[in-house]
Amino acid sequence: MTFHIVNQKNGESFEAEDSEILLSAALRQSHVYAYSCRSGRCGSCKAKLISGLVDPGTFSETALTSAEQDGGVILLCQSTARSNLKIEAEEVAGGAAIDIRTMPCRVTNLNQLNHDVIQLYLRLPPNESFVYIAGQYIDILLADGRRRSFSIANRPELNNPLELHIRHVPDGYFTNQVFESLTVDDLLRFQGPYGTFFLRDSPNLPAILVAGGTGLGPIKAILEEAVYENIEREFHLFWGARARRDLYLHDKIKQWAGQHANLTYTPVLSEPLAHDQWPGETGWVHESVLKTFANLSEVEVYASGPPPMIEASCTAFTNHGLPTERFFFDSFEFAFDDIEY
Repeated sequence: MTFHIVNQKNGESFEAEDSEILLSAALRQSHVYAYSCRSGRCGSCKAKLISGLVDPGTFSETALTSAEQDGGVILLCQSTARSNLKIEAEEVAGGAAIDIRTMPCRVTNLNQLNHDVIQLYLRLPPNESFVYIAGQYIDILLADGRRRSFSIANRPELNNPLELHIRHVPDGYFTNQVFESLTVDDLLRFQGPYGTFFLRDSPNLPAILVAGGTGLGPIKAILEEAVYENIEREFHLFWGARARRDLYLHDKIKQWAGQHANLTYTPVLSEPLAHDQWPGETGWVHESVLKTFANLSEVEVYASGPPPMIEASCTAFTNHGLPTERFFFDSFEFAFDDIEY
C-alpha cells in the first residue's frame, strides 16, 4: 500500500510504501530533510506529525524525549507510515539530493596518522564516478550484512580516491580489521553518499567549525572545498582532543591557517599529558568557542564529533544567541553491534 505524505511547511509531498522508512522514501524522491545517523540516536531528523498514523520505530531517549513524543514529534529515519500523513519539517536546500549508490572500491593506501587513527584511501573502479558534497559520509558494507559509517575527509574531485579517518575502537568489529588485517589492494563495498552536513550558502556569516576527534574528517573536506571554490567568508576551526598526540593533522592545519587569512585555528586539549607541555587552550572545545564568540547570533556553527560534544555545544551555543536553524551537526555514533563481547 502506498501512502501520501504532505509537508505543511512548504506544501511539498512524496509517496511512501507501508514498509518504507519515511526518510528513505523522501530521499528517493529528491526531498531532503536534515539527518545524520539514520539509526534513531542523534535526533537530527525530527519532524512534527500533524495528522495520520505512523509506526515510530525504535530510537533512544536522548534522540526523542517523552515530552517530544507526547507533542507529536517523530524521527523520519525510523518512522513508517500507517496512513496518509501531514507532517511539518524543514526541507534542506542546497543540492543534497544526490543518488545513493552501492559501489565496489579498492584500498590504495593505509597511513597511520597517530596511535589510534588510520587514514584510509579507497579508489573506485576505472571509468566510475561518485558524486557527493563535502561533509557527507558513506557506509562500508561488510560481508555479514553489517555496515559502518565514515565521513569522507576530502573534497570531491574526479579520479581522486575517497579519504576516510578511522579511529580504532577497542574490540571494534570493523576497526580491528582495519588496524590488523586490511591491506592495500583489498576490495570493499560501500553505499552513499549520506547526510546533510555540508556548508550552506551564507557568505556574510562567519562559519564556526567545531570538531571532536575524527570529527575533523568532514570538516577537513568542507575546508578543502572552500579553498578550491575560493570562498572568502570567515572560517574559525576549533578542534577538541584529549592530548597532543590526538591532534593527528595539527601541523597541516596550522599550515593552512598560515596560508589563508580567512581561516583561524584553535586546538583544544581536554586532558593534556605532562610531557605535552601544552601552551594552548584546555578544557571542553565548546567552552573555548564561547571565549572567542560570546554572542553567536550572527554566525553559523558546524559541529562534528561524539554525541556528548554535540549535545553540550547545542545547549551552550543556543543559550548564547545561536538560532537553532544555524546549528548543523554530524553526530559520530558507534554502531549498536560495534563492540564484541
